[in-house]
Amino acid sequence: MNGNFSSINILVFIVALLFSVGFHEAMHAFTAHWLGDTTAADQGRLTLNPLKHLDLYTSIILPIILILSHLPPFFAAKPVPFNPARVKYDEFGAALIGVAGPLTNFALAVLGALFLRGIGGQLSVGITDAVQTFVLINVALFVFNMIPFPPLDGSRLLYALAPEPVQDIMFRIESAGFMAIIVFILIFMTTGLGTAIVNVDNAIFRFLVGR
Repeated sequence: MNGNFSSINILVFIVALLFSVGFHEAMHAFTAHWLGDTTAADQGRLTLNPLKHLDLYTSIILPIILILSHLPPFFAAKPVPFNPARVKYDEFGAALIGVAGPLTNFALAVLGALFLRGIGGQLSVGITDAVQTFVLINVALFVFNMIPFPPLDGSRLLYALAPEPVQDIMFRIESAGFMAIIVFILIFMTTGLGTAIVNVDNAIFRFLVGR
């Protein structure tokens, strides 16, 4: 992919991110509703409208600043609320809600990659770059959100599988709220974790698009 960030590149990035994060969060809400919890629907989150799910600072401004600074991007939207007590299948239902978002992003990445493999050679460079950006954003959302660190989506899957002592530790981390997110961002930015995640993103991207 082209490493230059023109105003067009940034516009494509924003549009792709809006679409991708909107679908990600909507699938959390749809899955929760399917499992019997109407909390998200009651708060107007049962929608594909990305504006209902995005946070201006953590969903748009922060990732753009990080990318322009040549740092690994961090994406975050407003969490979709759900009531575990109203969800079918207890912890496994909550796990389904958690993984629904990242798996949606992976499915979108696969669709974009199949599009490139199918007719990519007939497209202009600009359109090809835009679709590649879309694929990479969705791969990044999938990989990052599957990290089993509260409150990321992957933690819901770990909750369902981990023994009670591990669940207690995770609950304490998640109870820290925004501070837990700040700590994770610092770990993400200052250790090899960010580089490792980017390497995984790039490996999956190359596998999907055949490069």
